Amino acid sequence: MASQPAQVCVGVIVILIVYNYWFLYVPYMTWLYFDWSTPEQGGRRSNWVRSWTVWRYFKDYFPIHLIKTCNLDPTHNYIFGFHPHGVLVAGAFGNFCTNYSDFEELFPGFTAYLHVLPFWFRCPLFREYLMTSGSVSVSKKSVSHVLSKEGGGNISVIVLGGAEESLDAHPGKFTLFIRQRKGFVKIALTHGASLVPVFSFGENELFKQVNNPEGSWLRTVQEKLQKIMGFALPLFHARGIFQYNFGLMPYRKPIHTVVGRPIPVHQTLDPSAEQIEALHQTYLEELRELFEAHKREYGVPEHETLIFK
Repeated sequence: MASQPAQVCVGVIVILIVYNYWFLYVPYMTWLYFDWSTPEQGGRRSNWVRSWTVWRYFKDYFPIHLIKTCNLDPTHNYIFGFHPHGVLVAGAFGNFCTNYSDFEELFPGFTAYLHVLPFWFRCPLFREYLMTSGSVSVSKKSVSHVLSKEGGGNISVIVLGGAEESLDAHPGKFTLFIRQRKGFVKIALTHGASLVPVFSFGENELFKQVNNPEGSWLRTVQEKLQKIMGFALPLFHARGIFQYNFGLMPYRKPIHTVVGRPIPVHQTLDPSAEQIEALHQTYLEELRELFEAHKREYGVPEHETLIFK
């Protein structure tokens, strides 16, 4: 969903170059050269942008809710593992990238950073807008920077399923690409950051995707494009602005983002494969328990369960 504004920003730069507005693009490109690493060094958030009225309408449209199940210690740093990716990642953006969620009231003393693909920070102009929301790169260096804050109070929000998971974001499905995602566990161990599973009920209900089962020609093409470009291209549709039959606006379905209990992590500067695997299994168990404990409350049928891939 970030591709459209990114394309507009790149288009603006191209126009400036084609029409030789050098006095605009040369200073910006020069500054960009020296500012290139900022998305890996905490970004550059803006409370003014995060407080734009449009984000209040965005939150109320679905609406988006944030639910806390356990208190967190603001003297520690945490990794929030966000699930599922969905098509829009609306719950993650609405709760952690705007000032209209209940985050500050529920988690006082914390600053949340949503980690997104490094690709988006390579887009001129768009990177500036993206950082104002509090988004930073999902690179190892960037996550380490957030979790290295002395005295605690930082939260790295990582959408662990990534672009690959968005291709399985069908209504009523709960497939998570998590079994091979262990880098977040290793970095949690090296920094002693507690892991917190987060499940966003309703995230997969916002759009309908064209049927793309694994092995189909469409899925094969999507997976190849994802490997080439670094992000996925799900073919989706929902409602229009003035009608409900067809369009690209998401359906108005409530999103309940439930933050689970923290998994204490003892700092281990050089964790072994066995330690990483053990903590990963503990995380999967906590994530499943969180889903099972709250699914009935948010309209998920009793027989539905998480599928880990």
